[in-house]
Amino acid sequence: MGTRFRKLALQGMMAFGTLALIACGSGGGSGDDTPERTSAMGTAGNVELPTPAGASWVENNFLPSSTFVARCVSPRTGTDPATGYEYIDQLGTRVDENNWLRSMSNEVYLWYDEITDKDPASFDDSLAYFDQLKTFKKTPSGRDKDRFHYTIPTSEWLSQTESGVYVGYGLQWALLSSEPPRKAVVAYLDEEGNESLPGIITRGAEVISVDGVDLANGEDIDTLNNGLWPESEGESHTFEFRQVGSSTIEKVTLVASAVKSDPVQFVKTEVTGSGRRVGYILFNDHIATAEAELINAVTQLDTASVEDLVLDLRYNGGGYLDIASELAYMIAGTVTIGQPFERTKFNNKHPETNPITGKPIDSTPFHTSALGLIDEGLKGAPLPTLNLPRVFVLTSENTCSASEAIINGLRGVDIEVIQIGETTCGKPYGFYPLDNCGTTYFTIQFSGVNAKGFGDYSDGFVPNGTDNTAADLPGCHIGDDFYHLLGDANEARFAAALNYIETGECGDIAVSAFSESGINSRIPISNVQVPKEASRSNRIMVR
Repeated sequence: MGTRFRKLALQGMMAFGTLALIACGSGGGSGDDTPERTSAMGTAGNVELPTPAGASWVENNFLPSSTFVARCVSPRTGTDPATGYEYIDQLGTRVDENNWLRSMSNEVYLWYDEITDKDPASFDDSLAYFDQLKTFKKTPSGRDKDRFHYTIPTSEWLSQTESGVYVGYGLQWALLSSEPPRKAVVAYLDEEGNESLPGIITRGAEVISVDGVDLANGEDIDTLNNGLWPESEGESHTFEFRQVGSSTIEKVTLVASAVKSDPVQFVKTEVTGSGRRVGYILFNDHIATAEAELINAVTQLDTASVEDLVLDLRYNGGGYLDIASELAYMIAGTVTIGQPFERTKFNNKHPETNPITGKPIDSTPFHTSALGLIDEGLKGAPLPTLNLPRVFVLTSENTCSASEAIINGLRGVDIEVIQIGETTCGKPYGFYPLDNCGTTYFTIQFSGVNAKGFGDYSDGFVPNGTDNTAADLPGCHIGDDFYHLLGDANEARFAAALNYIETGECGDIAVSAFSESGINSRIPISNVQVPKEASRSNRIMVR
């Protein structure tokens, strides 16, 4: 999903959708984790509500967030598609919206005691105020501790996370260099063989210019970003492309439309030289529609009697933790029975009770039956299993959140995970998306650990790491190979996995100029990192 959900700029990171990176984090819960609906405040009106008593700012003195909920500068009217009830919005002020953010953050933010309290009346932009309501501490490696704080318009959130529909061209970009001389290529098509795209546009095709602006050294960043990540259907932008291995530059015009992504794009069985049957799944998105596709994929590989699995998560930034749990069970099978997939911990104000749902804090189990996130007909159906003792995972710094939870959850029940690619993004955290006044806010609310109590991978899982920590995995560092299609047995990361299966080592796999990739991370105009998530309103915790 990636920055299809957003346009914040990230530097040196990977993302989906715009030239901004999206990294996703952990989460748990199920569709039954439905919080109590906030009591109605009446239908939206045009009479401004009086200022709540005691609402004047006093540093480190907080009223309950319920005091300010749905007091909006621009109240919505009609039916809320997330709840089926009328919107509870009432006319309020910018300070009301900011006060809700301030109190909500103090109540549920994982590191609430690391927020510097600032007067909400001093901000005339709620998004700018929200940007301050987080920790600014660093991880052991020096990265921002909270790189996953972001917002998205609620209407856009709901339309994209349920079905994977976004506005674009049906392809995903990889920003290989964000600073001049910049370089961007096509990472993959949302649907291979998409007849609406010119034949020159395949994985690895290099972008030379956008609407007449040179991508490598052009100074008009807005034109580059706006063309690469259009906002509206019908937008038309002119590109120059050069195919891999060609010196010819071709000009094409792309028209943005509503595109439905395919979260499970390739499923195949590869037979090694020794005759070993190896399954391959390209899994790009933990959105709701992935549930049925993953069930079909595992059923197909089970029927093929695969002996090993290569799970390609290099472009998967996370989403529904429940889907991660289902897939982990389908890989490992009976060894997971009775074990937690992920244990959840909120801040120290909530040692026993989930502050969003009001229910006792519980672990996310390895789901052995389908939840029916989209297809109610699947609900309760037993999941197929491969019962494998190990899995090969192809990763990048776009592998984030729920994808990392698959790795961590499996390792918690002693499934061997062999990592091939690059260090993952490092997000053992998650949140419930919280809507207020038409904006959905993502603020880290909990951390997650596996059945062995491990969750300390804020700097990512490292292939063939040398720090001797539980975040160092067996495997090897292999750059992304844009000269071959994903799922091609000659593609560098897949080839390394196949060689490892045969020989116990990755072998001498060379990747030419393409070694680093930033999937759809916007050309940076600020240094912000945002996560990729997927959920229905605030019913399900997401990673």
